[in-house]
Parts: sequence; C-alpha cells; structure tokens
Amino acid sequence: MNGKQRPAMRYTDILKTVSQYYSEKVTTHGPTAKGVDWNSPESQTLRFEQLLKVCDGAGPFSLNDYGCGYGALADYLAARGYTVSYYGFDISEPMLAEARTLHRDWAHCQFVSDSAGLSEADYTVASGIFNVKLGATEEVWRDYLLDTLDRINVLSGKGFAVNALTKYSDADRMRPDLYYADPLFLFDYCKIRYSKYVALLHDYPLYEFTLLIRK
Repeated sequence: MNGKQRPAMRYTDILKTVSQYYSEKVTTHGPTAKGVDWNSPESQTLRFEQLLKVCDGAGPFSLNDYGCGYGALADYLAARGYTVSYYGFDISEPMLAEARTLHRDWAHCQFVSDSAGLSEADYTVASGIFNVKLGATEEVWRDYLLDTLDRINVLSGKGFAVNALTKYSDADRMRPDLYYADPLFLFDYCKIRYSKYVALLHDYPLYEFTLLIRK
C-alpha cells in the first residue's frame, strides 16, 4: 500500500472459468439483467446510479465500461441524455456479440475483448467484475482485484468507480463461490494509492458497496 506497482500477475485460468460462467448466463437468459447474473433490472439500475456518481455529466465525457456485459450501461446513459463516448470491454465473447448486435448503429459505442484495446477515458466504471470467484482462493482473487484496480486507474483521467459484494453481508446468504470484499480495507487502499478524493457508498439496499475515486 505504499503506491509502488506490484509485480504483474497472470490470471488466465481463473478468468477463463469466469468467462465460461458469464457466457452460459447470457446464452441462457439473453441480454437481460439475469444474463449478467443480476437478480433484477431494478438492482442493475441501482448499481448504475451509484457508479455514475463519479462522473460530471454536465457536459460531454468519455467512459470505459470495464466488464461491460451486453452494454446495458450504454443504454442507461443514452436513455438519460448523457453525451458520452462509450468504450466497453468484456472477457466473454457471447456477451460482446450481444453488445455489438444491440449497438451496431451507435457511432459513439465501441466494444473490445482485450483490455489492451482500451485507451484512457475521462472515467472508468466496473460493475460486478469482482463478485464471482468460483474456485479461486480468497488470496488469489484479492490479488486479482487489486491488480485490476491498478489497470483501471491507469485508464481513468478524471476518476473511476467500482463495486463489490460486502463482507458485511448476512452470513446465511453468503456463498463460497462469491468474493465478499472488505470495504474499509479498499477505501484505505484507494485513498493511499490512487487519490485523496475517495468516497465509500454503503447506504443503498444491496449486499454490496461502491467506491468512487476522483482525481
């Protein structure tokens, strides 16, 4: 937590498993909230509302959607009149196929299957990408989470926002295949490593929290 870059780590095997998990979801449920493993469209919208608090939407801006699924956030932004250049990244090819089909006529939307295809944008948001660890150990998944935060930080000129399941979830509802993060640790980590301007949102009715990091 001293701000130094940790050694690069590779997560090919665990991400391949996660990709298969989400590919099966979207194949089964289509481009819907359940297709990206959310319980309802309402909970998906509530997450978008929290994440976008990092953005200054008064004028045009650019946005990286890191783990974009079928591009639901692009639809949300358009429906609410934001002027945004949108860049989506996802590791699931079936997800990206749905995103590209749904937004094939949207000149301001692009989708890539490799995060190396993303450039710095004003903001980056990531919704749900840290939740499903499946068979990965807690230690390996936390390392993946922290390394991904480093990558997201580099991609974000003005700020970024991420969410995660909370360790304060009800014990009888917690599942071994999911990762429950410590919001206080991550607030401290982001405050020290990335910016003095960090907000922790843990006051909305889902078993998760959102971090806003402004630069």
